[in-house]
Amino acid sequence: MLLNTFLGTTYPFMQGGMAQVATGAFAADVCKAGALGIIASGGKTAQQVRDEIKVLRKKTDKPFGVNVMMMAPNVDDLAAVLAEEAVPVITTGAGNPAKYLDGWKQAGSIVIPVIPSVALAQRMERYGADAVVAEGTESGGHVGELATMALVPQVADAVSIPVIAAGGVASGRQFCAALALGAIGAQMGTALLVSEECPIHDNYKRMLLEAKDTSTTVTGRDQGSPTRILKNRMAREYHKLEQESADREALEALTLGSLRKAVFDGNKDEGSFMAGQVAGQLQRIEPLAAIFQRLMEEYEQTRKELPAL
Repeated sequence: MLLNTFLGTTYPFMQGGMAQVATGAFAADVCKAGALGIIASGGKTAQQVRDEIKVLRKKTDKPFGVNVMMMAPNVDDLAAVLAEEAVPVITTGAGNPAKYLDGWKQAGSIVIPVIPSVALAQRMERYGADAVVAEGTESGGHVGELATMALVPQVADAVSIPVIAAGGVASGRQFCAALALGAIGAQMGTALLVSEECPIHDNYKRMLLEAKDTSTTVTGRDQGSPTRILKNRMAREYHKLEQESADREALEALTLGSLRKAVFDGNKDEGSFMAGQVAGQLQRIEPLAAIFQRLMEEYEQTRKELPAL
């Protein structure tokens, strides 16, 4: 069984819940292109999330998801809205969703936590999660320590629920590898940032297209919140402060509003341009439908070539 059968989509792909990027309109575009679009609830009030769901439902009747971070101060309110709206798929991160699972599942939702380790995947299975997203450290934004190549097969061997691979998937070859590792599909974020429909600033897209294999770095390890972003002046200043053992307040002052500066302002110096290591592969801006179709064509070609190897 592939992810498209599990979720009722055309393609076995789902979009990552990227904060400030994954709006209702963008998620709807992803759904219409054949994958599972996901609305990000990070930094939003419960009413704002409800409004984004309404935006999506006006544009499409296809299955969709909402991502919720368990560490959000208003998580109780967000959880209630997702149940009331009977959101088809709920993905979670940064904490334990156990207290909300029964309510969500009674509302008919499929619950898929994003996990960085085998132990957390097993815990989510015990709590009743329907599947897990095993996200490797190659991904953009908040990351764990294990690479996708190491994480996905260990999680697949440790749980009986479906596993979705995330981190390092931007081509059909990489998707084929994810399936070989035991996943049923892939969650993608960075590869979709350069879609025509993605609402980020043009500067953000140009930085991604200009990126090399070594263009990302991880900030925040010392603070317990490692985050993969594109290298720029802000990233260099952050690392300098870390080396000087600066306190949390100084680091937070540097990054205050930096994601908005990247997504909406395209501020190349002060923005936090979250991106995975696959940024160096991105070559063009194209429609979402073209991205998904190309990945499937590359996947099929890779499958045909493997026996010869």
